[in-house]
Amino acid sequence: MPLSIGVLGATGYTGVELIRLLHNHPEVRITYCSSNQYNGKKISDVFVFLKGYLDIELEPFDAELIKDRCDIVFSCLPHGISMGYISQILDSVRVIDLSADFRLRDVSTYTKWYREHTSPELIDRAVYGLCEIYADRIKNAPLVANPGCYPTTILPALIPLLKEGYINHEDIIIDSKTGISGAGRSLSLKTHICESGENFSAYNVARGHRHIAEIEQELSVATGKDVIVEFTPHLIPVSRGMLSTIYAHTKADETDLKESLKSFYKDSIFIHILDEGLPTIKDVRGTNRCSIGVRKNKATGRAVIVCVIDNLTKGASGQAIQNMNIMMGLDEATGLDYPPVFP
Repeated sequence: MPLSIGVLGATGYTGVELIRLLHNHPEVRITYCSSNQYNGKKISDVFVFLKGYLDIELEPFDAELIKDRCDIVFSCLPHGISMGYISQILDSVRVIDLSADFRLRDVSTYTKWYREHTSPELIDRAVYGLCEIYADRIKNAPLVANPGCYPTTILPALIPLLKEGYINHEDIIIDSKTGISGAGRSLSLKTHICESGENFSAYNVARGHRHIAEIEQELSVATGKDVIVEFTPHLIPVSRGMLSTIYAHTKADETDLKESLKSFYKDSIFIHILDEGLPTIKDVRGTNRCSIGVRKNKATGRAVIVCVIDNLTKGASGQAIQNMNIMMGLDEATGLDYPPVFP
């Protein structure tokens, strides 16, 4: 019998991406969708391209109804809002949260970077949902905190090399670029086509981006030491896609770095380590893949690691479905094995 799926916040970019991917998932059916903005309308009236694929009515949040209809719920609600809804249903259904509300293990860190946490008692029940690192814990988790998009272009590249001691944890520099959809569907001046089109800009420079807390938390767990990174995000004029270039001092040669990553991910269907060259965002567009290339700058002694994902898929909704597959004992690739959208 198919799993019954609920989607909170179904009309944002991550919610619609979930619906797109879940449509071809053979083991699920969507039985509930919510949207504060469009309550009472069919989702196919909001997004005409869904007509004939999903014509479900968008409903108000109703905890009892969700408990009755759903086996698992994806929350695509904003940071600070998601936790309040999840706290009402977690005793009856398993939840994958795409907000940041349960990613940080320390409540004071969350308060520093976001806002007051209204459900701190649930933090210890949450597992950080970086699938290739924490699959064993995700299997039995009642609540999975789906990672942020930027961390998903950074942590898979760095965690194995830090664990092996191949790179220096004290001087990591990360230069990341995201497509416009990374800013969400809400209107803002910076994502207006006249502002972002044919443009390229850095933002939240010098420890201004909230994903820093998540990145440093997981790198510190990997090393057992406090890790502080230099992280600068940029906005690029594409709709979807994310690329991080990472610099770290190393005494290892390029071959050893690649072989270490290949060995770590030998059983991972979605993380690919290139033998030659560096990846581009078109290599992964519309897929749940993470592609990593490595070079060694012999003059500086730095490893240069380039990691790409689709920010809406592996960086959000695809990884959420991968988490669901792990939680439900399904093959991780179920409903996710697509070639890239090209060109």
